[in-house]
Amino acid sequence: MGSNPINLILRFLLELAALYTFGLWGWRHGEGWTRVALAMGLVLLMVALWGVFNVPGDPSRSGGAPVIIPGLLRLLIELLFFALASWALLNLGYNNLWWIFATLVGVHYLLSYDRIQWLLKN
Repeated sequence: MGSNPINLILRFLLELAALYTFGLWGWRHGEGWTRVALAMGLVLLMVALWGVFNVPGDPSRSGGAPVIIPGLLRLLIELLFFALASWALLNLGYNNLWWIFATLVGVHYLLSYDRIQWLLKN
């Protein structure tokens, strides 16, 4: 189920929503030029964390791994990524969006049980 096209689309949309949330959080918590730097910096940092650290052959990704890490570490990075995005939504006062986002993240990982098992074995 983890590599089902519908689940992969859900994951991609969750990734985009998380990145938007990081940018919005940075924008709202900065002032002047630091507003732009914080918003862009957070987004770029999270993109780098998401895209660089991979498990070779991950069926839900391109298969490439610029920096090879164990599956457990990749899973922890993903969970931290989505947990920080959830926290940012709460911190911004978007309680309803937090519920929706957190629920969809949970649904995604429930549907990705086979990928989680694969990550834990690698």
